[in-house]
Amino acid sequence: MSDERISGGCVAVRSFTHSSSFSKCTLSHSSIPDYAACGTTAWRGKNLTCVCFKRKGSQTRICLNLTPLQEERLKRLRHRTKVQFDASRIEHQEALRALWSATYPGVELQSLKSDQWKEMGWQGNDPSTDFRGAGFISLENLLFFAKTFSLSFQSLLRKQTGKRAMWEYPFAVAGVNITFMILQMLDLDAIKPRTPIRAVFLQMLSENEWAFDLLYCVAFMVMDKLWLDKHATYMEFNDILRSTRSQLEREFVMDDVLLIEDMPSYNLLR
Repeated sequence: MSDERISGGCVAVRSFTHSSSFSKCTLSHSSIPDYAACGTTAWRGKNLTCVCFKRKGSQTRICLNLTPLQEERLKRLRHRTKVQFDASRIEHQEALRALWSATYPGVELQSLKSDQWKEMGWQGNDPSTDFRGAGFISLENLLFFAKTFSLSFQSLLRKQTGKRAMWEYPFAVAGVNITFMILQMLDLDAIKPRTPIRAVFLQMLSENEWAFDLLYCVAFMVMDKLWLDKHATYMEFNDILRSTRSQLEREFVMDDVLLIEDMPSYNLLR
């Protein structure tokens, strides 16, 4: 982007990378808070959204302008988050079967309603009732995790690492809760981001369309690590989930984190 002063005080002066939509920015009004939106008419006329924020401990503000690619990918992701699980839809039934096959290769699933599902950590014999909180995307997240990082997925499923509590968290239901937590953290439906978290995520999304699913995998690993570190039990699950969100948010605003793969916790995956 070329240097250009826009009414509202946002000046883009240098891009981080050739493909990045982040640029350093100065604001003319010292009273503007750390998380400030510069969505002026001039920006909107160019189909861009200018969002500026200042990293903690830094005097430099970061300015994010949504590119057409980001707009399109955000639109598709928002659509994914609106799809509710529908047991009558063939593609949703097939996704459930695919999850079972990826989780238990070689083990036949007797029925979409079966006590076999309890082994994975669903509350009953019909996992479709557990998707109501986060929708179909929570199933997609679990399936992505199972196929992309099978070693990590199986390790968490079977509770293979660390000293475990007698009352463990149910794996599959925990996965649905993690999806819901990430949706809240990213605030995807907000017209203007209230924190820099979504702005950073949009940069990640521009680099990788599967950024949300990758973040989910990282979040699951972080949650389990905190669970073990704190010797948590089932009654502490919500506390661990809040700590997981805090850890992810801290990593998002690190100066050198522009991709999901840049997050320190990404290294937990294998």
